Amino acid sequence: MRFEEWEPHYERILAYFCFEREGDERAARVLGSLLARDDLPLLENLCRNQEVTVCGNAPCLSGQLGLIRGHVFAADAAADVLVAHGIRPHAVFTDLDGADDFFLDINRKGTIMVIHAHGDNIPLLRSWVPRFEGPVVGTTQGPPLPNVHNFGGFTDGDRAVFAADEMGASAIHIIGFDLDDPSVDPVKRGKLHLARELLAILGYEC
Repeated sequence: MRFEEWEPHYERILAYFCFEREGDERAARVLGSLLARDDLPLLENLCRNQEVTVCGNAPCLSGQLGLIRGHVFAADAAADVLVAHGIRPHAVFTDLDGADDFFLDINRKGTIMVIHAHGDNIPLLRSWVPRFEGPVVGTTQGPPLPNVHNFGGFTDGDRAVFAADEMGASAIHIIGFDLDDPSVDPVKRGKLHLARELLAILGYEC
């Protein structure tokens, strides 16, 4: 999705949550300065004409692991559930709010860390990004930079779906998503509502 197509959705997100575009753009520049490499071709190889399963971090995930097909993309802390069941994800989409030292371990073993910059995670970017020794890809929800990409999407999970779609996955399977979770706080509920709307753009119903 070109940024010109994504931008109207992005502007609505900014207005909905009263986010500042300047903060997102500042974070993207910080992330770009911290990335020593851009392993986008590796991520593209996982997607192009391949099946991809995107795993959200809802409690239902552990009961749906038998539905995994093809390459496995984890939304942030969903990686913890996968690793606990002996599954190392091929890629983790994260804004680092669920980061743990095991992220470093699976990254060294080849898991691509798709690291997202937004207005309030600059301290996490500075703390974590230099520590990743394996493949990394940077993303932003604002205007892309040469080494910080925007595939569309907002939350870690729907960003993974947008990325797989953008890079030509032959099929995308979605598990571990509960967009009607009544236990979440109002902000998270708003994010889940937007995730549903965004996924519908690509023809997915969750």
